[in-house]
Amino acid sequence: MFAQTTCRFRSVLHPQRLRRCLSLWVLLVLSVDSGAELLDEPLKPLPPIPALAPGRVELGRQLFNDPRLSHNGTLSCASCHRLDTYGVDGRAFSMGADGLPLALNTPTVLNASLNFRQFWDGRVESLEEQGDAVITSAHEMGGDWRVIEQRIAADVRYRQAFEDAYPDAVTKDNILSALADYQRTLLTPGARFDRYLQGDTEALTLEEKYGYQRFKDYGCIACHQGVNIGGNMFQKFGVFGDYIADRGNPTEADQGRFNVTAEEADRGVFKVPSLRNVAMTAPYFHDGSAPTLERAIDVMFQYQLGRIPSDEDRRLIMLFLKTLTAEKAGQP
Repeated sequence: MFAQTTCRFRSVLHPQRLRRCLSLWVLLVLSVDSGAELLDEPLKPLPPIPALAPGRVELGRQLFNDPRLSHNGTLSCASCHRLDTYGVDGRAFSMGADGLPLALNTPTVLNASLNFRQFWDGRVESLEEQGDAVITSAHEMGGDWRVIEQRIAADVRYRQAFEDAYPDAVTKDNILSALADYQRTLLTPGARFDRYLQGDTEALTLEEKYGYQRFKDYGCIACHQGVNIGGNMFQKFGVFGDYIADRGNPTEADQGRFNVTAEEADRGVFKVPSLRNVAMTAPYFHDGSAPTLERAIDVMFQYQLGRIPSDEDRRLIMLFLKTLTAEKAGQP
């Protein structure tokens, strides 16, 4: 039956449409296979949530929500990284403790531990370094470690919990360690696409599978790959055109990694963001300039791929991207 159908396709379809139909046919065959063997794909399912010391993780959770880490006690990590909205606050630019907007869009904290670097410009490698930079930044939390240590140590419950979790109790390094361990548990399992990668080929509809195929065919997979579907390389924003110039009003933050290395080749280069839960984390890009996922897709096609997708391909890719939404992490 399949052979007859294929022959009939060959007799009536244009070669490009034939290739697409045959791709659908292959996906249809895959969807019938209910085996649970891990699929051989450039994208990988999330690893299990790491089993870390519960006392340290709980300390990190409390500290993550504690505004006493900011200089004036008004801002916590959770103020910008809201776990009830997938680790973001929905703003183009979050507000710092000084009441002024930040220079860059706040990325999600969910699955951030899987990124090879932290921040849009990749200036630090570890979550501990990232926490220190944010807490002490004059434009973010504006904290002072001497004051923070005094505040935390003066809290009887904190002091006892730190004594139980760390030999040297309340210190800057231990506060950062607890915060980092908590963030390492903020993985988002349960995405339908992860179940698909793990061998449950019925977890996606046929159109969603075809959207994934188009995601690969167009070349999106070249940068958005690996376990975090991004977050593991740097890339220039605007390969086929100057997005910043077309957007207008350039800022120092638009220079990206150039601000770290002072290398001309790094001007406008940023860490490729993860696409996990992407349908839930608008607005997009380092400048928050794409208010919707549809707009972000169009910008990526025009400036990164130099192509214009058909309306149908755009719709299918949207369907695929929505399968990356998973359970919210860090909730009670």
